[in-house]
Amino acid sequence: MLEQKALKMKNSKFWVDKLDLIPHPEGGYYRETYRSASTIPQAALTADFSGERFLSTAIYFLLEAGNFSAFHCIRSDEMWHFYDGFPIGIHMISPDGEYRLMKIGNDPVAGALFQGVVPAGWWFAAEVLDNQPYSLVGCTVAPGFDFADFEMAQRASLINEFPMHSAIIQRLTRS
Repeated sequence: MLEQKALKMKNSKFWVDKLDLIPHPEGGYYRETYRSASTIPQAALTADFSGERFLSTAIYFLLEAGNFSAFHCIRSDEMWHFYDGFPIGIHMISPDGEYRLMKIGNDPVAGALFQGVVPAGWWFAAEVLDNQPYSLVGCTVAPGFDFADFEMAQRASLINEFPMHSAIIQRLTRS
């Protein structure tokens, strides 16, 4: 009974504590929940991977209003899954400069998707939409996430590369 009451009163602190989340380098909180036992040999991957990679990895990711996941890029596809809270907006910029906003949430009438993919090699950042309190999502990466494949955006160089998106880059980078 007490557990059911706690679930009805959940907030971001509840999820951070319950899921044992820790601060993420790009903003928000996370915890890795899965890393496959099998790997892909480097020879089977594209040349931009520096070694073998796990088949897949997964994390919980929680973002609160007033914070953001700063623009970054990885070498693998990343699938986002909605779990709880409010819609999260994923701002994406393709290598060719195309901008897209993907909404992950539980209201398809409002244009939100329960899950969506950020393609490998795209710059992306995230924020809770409409100044709502928090969003709890999951992220699955394949080939599996490795910090060797992660690049945090440098504001000046990303604006130089994509000046047409300077406002969103300025807002969702830290340096």
